[in-house]
Amino acid sequence: MCEIFISADPQGYVCRTRSVRLHGVVTSIRLENLFWQVLDEIARRDGLGVVQLIEKLYDELIAARGEAGNFASFLRVTALRYEALLAQNRIPSDRGVPLHTLDPAWVLRDLPTGWGRREGVAA
Repeated sequence: MCEIFISADPQGYVCRTRSVRLHGVVTSIRLENLFWQVLDEIARRDGLGVVQLIEKLYDELIAARGEAGNFASFLRVTALRYEALLAQNRIPSDRGVPLHTLDPAWVLRDLPTGWGRREGVAA
């Protein structure tokens, strides 16, 4: 089993810090290279740059939850969730299909336990 995971390119788990400006405030985000690559793919699907995607995710998270919490962890989970939804064919593997054109209700329907909102918890 370990060979599946230890054969990963070490560059994928090297951390890289990027400075981003969120509504005029400069902040640093430190993620492993593989997460930056996945975020770049997500951004490109909708014609955005990574910083534009991060700002959009930040704004939507604040609107939905009122706070960003551990934003770097949120970005890691975003990348992991994207890859899992691709693997489950909830998101088309055709990278030319923009994510904003997908029906979120269909993509999120019947997610495994722990992947969606907990019952009784507001957005």
